[in-house]
Amino acid sequence: LFALTMLFFLNYCVCGCCWALRPRYKRLVDNIFPEDPEDGLVKANMEKLTFFALSAPEKLDRIAAYLSERLTRELNRHRYGYVCIALEAMEQLLLACHCQSINLLVESFLGTLRLLLEADRPHLHILATGSFVKFANIEEDTPSYHRSYDFFVSRFSEMCHSDHEDPDTRIKIRVSGIRGLQGVVRKTVDDELQVNIWEPRHMEQIVPALLVNLEQGNSDSPAEQTEVCFRELLGRAAYGHINNAIRPVLMHLDSRSLWEGGSFAVRCFQIIMFSIQSQHSHLVIQQLLGHLDANSRSPASVRAGIVEVLSEAAVIEATGSVGPTVLEVFNTLLRQLRQSVDYQLTGYYDNAGKHKTTSFHEKTLQDAVIKTIGSFANTLPVYQRSEVMLFIMGKIPVPGIYPALGSPNTGRMIQVMLLKSLSNLLTALPSSFLEPLLSFTLMDDPEIRLLVLSILTSLIDRRHNAARITAVRYFSEMCVSAVQHAQRLYRHVFLACKEESNGPSHYQALFILLVVLSVELVSEEVLVDLIRLILALQEMGVTNQESLSVWNRCSLHAVCAAALHVLSQTGPPPPLHQHVTQVIESRQKGAPHLLPESVLCDQPRYQNKPIRRHLLFVQSKVCEALTGSSYSTQCERLNTPYTPQLTVILHC
Repeated sequence: LFALTMLFFLNYCVCGCCWALRPRYKRLVDNIFPEDPEDGLVKANMEKLTFFALSAPEKLDRIAAYLSERLTRELNRHRYGYVCIALEAMEQLLLACHCQSINLLVESFLGTLRLLLEADRPHLHILATGSFVKFANIEEDTPSYHRSYDFFVSRFSEMCHSDHEDPDTRIKIRVSGIRGLQGVVRKTVDDELQVNIWEPRHMEQIVPALLVNLEQGNSDSPAEQTEVCFRELLGRAAYGHINNAIRPVLMHLDSRSLWEGGSFAVRCFQIIMFSIQSQHSHLVIQQLLGHLDANSRSPASVRAGIVEVLSEAAVIEATGSVGPTVLEVFNTLLRQLRQSVDYQLTGYYDNAGKHKTTSFHEKTLQDAVIKTIGSFANTLPVYQRSEVMLFIMGKIPVPGIYPALGSPNTGRMIQVMLLKSLSNLLTALPSSFLEPLLSFTLMDDPEIRLLVLSILTSLIDRRHNAARITAVRYFSEMCVSAVQHAQRLYRHVFLACKEESNGPSHYQALFILLVVLSVELVSEEVLVDLIRLILALQEMGVTNQESLSVWNRCSLHAVCAAALHVLSQTGPPPPLHQHVTQVIESRQKGAPHLLPESVLCDQPRYQNKPIRRHLLFVQSKVCEALTGSSYSTQCERLNTPYTPQLTVILHC
């Protein structure tokens, strides 16, 4: 018994002496661990350890190394409570120690986090990520030269793709991965000495990891946290980083076939355009245009998806910031339009004739391109819009002026597509643009003529009165402005009315054009010229020198009646309106087929019989109605029948 007592005493003395001889920092570290890990960190002893570390900063590296050693030992023994305590102690030391030696502490801390992230326990991954986020929010006072975050970029990106069998755990892991990536970005993006997070090798991991979670957008995916992280990443991108950030987005959308349907792709680029600095937005547009060219031999649905994204991006883009190569933007879109027409006619979207396409899909693409041209046009100042209009006009094949483009069908379809695109760029009316445009009003193709009439109306209609005209009807006064080149317009309106292939839509468009001219060009001289033009059109319908059909002649009379009814309310004296009203009332009683309600409808009713004088607008009565008013000086010109002028006549 005595021997046993002495042995115990000696063992106690030796162990006690050895513990007392241990370095003070180790004793301080050991003291922060309680007997029961559920009691948590011993706060009083932690305060002592922190005070010691601040008093002797040269010991920080050893304190951190020993804490890491303790954490590793507890991890190997699966004593996770003590692991959490060790990690908490390291976090508190990091927050407290802003001195030059903190870099030594950080290295041990990051090494510990790597160890936890490499473990096979999801809760340890979440624990380590939370600790890293706290570290990322610390503003360090001293630079770090040899710190690497490559492992964390890779590991956090991998966590974002977690497919853990338990849904709740999967969401927690993904959220942790997203928060970890957010921490890496915050820690590195503003420090030139840190790893360049914008390098392609990093962006190709970070961006897809975020997009995968943003794409799903359901209860199994932390879409909201992902969007916040994605916006923060893009908001920190400088001019030279935009391309590296956008390229992985394009690759992700390609690899997962997300252009088709377009909703997710549009959402991605809406986030991008709203997040980046506005002066960098043209770089995104250039990337999209280049990607569109790269996919020129992809299915129409893919091309249409890219074009739709371009259209939405252009709407968000700041006015006038398309970049220095404005015409190149439109050149790319027009090239896609031309290419789509070729694919539509051949039935294949490759030269080898292996991949089929359909007219429906190609027309969908063409409509998207035309819409996008308009979206880009709205971001430009007026003077640039005029340049773009002239640029597009130069691309339209005109018989006898421009070389033929393949088959006649190809040339015609390209004409139609380019003219449609012009309707989205309506602005000033320079002579160099007007002449080639008016030449299309004389083409045989009725669809092209109708498009040109619509374009002319929109060009003149500065106050958007045409939108108020849904059918050929009579309505009251409107406000006015001025426009040039009137005589050229009159001539082409007159010649367009001679076309036998005109349909109801053409006469509707002619009526709208005449109405817009009357309310936008409201001067005495112009109104007299319009009356002369309308009387000449009426004479064309009466004499039928052009051998028009009965329906065409009745439609001409209907358009003349409706247009004169509007003209008579835009300034001329009341007697003119009385004369017009009398003729219209006479037609309603005895010749309704000369009014738009009967002839310009789905089921027209018309008759082939002579037209009596009381059913016509009479030049002498019109002249008499204007006599005695300010229009008296124009009556002499009214007595001269209208004939189309080949050159512009200016009346001073």
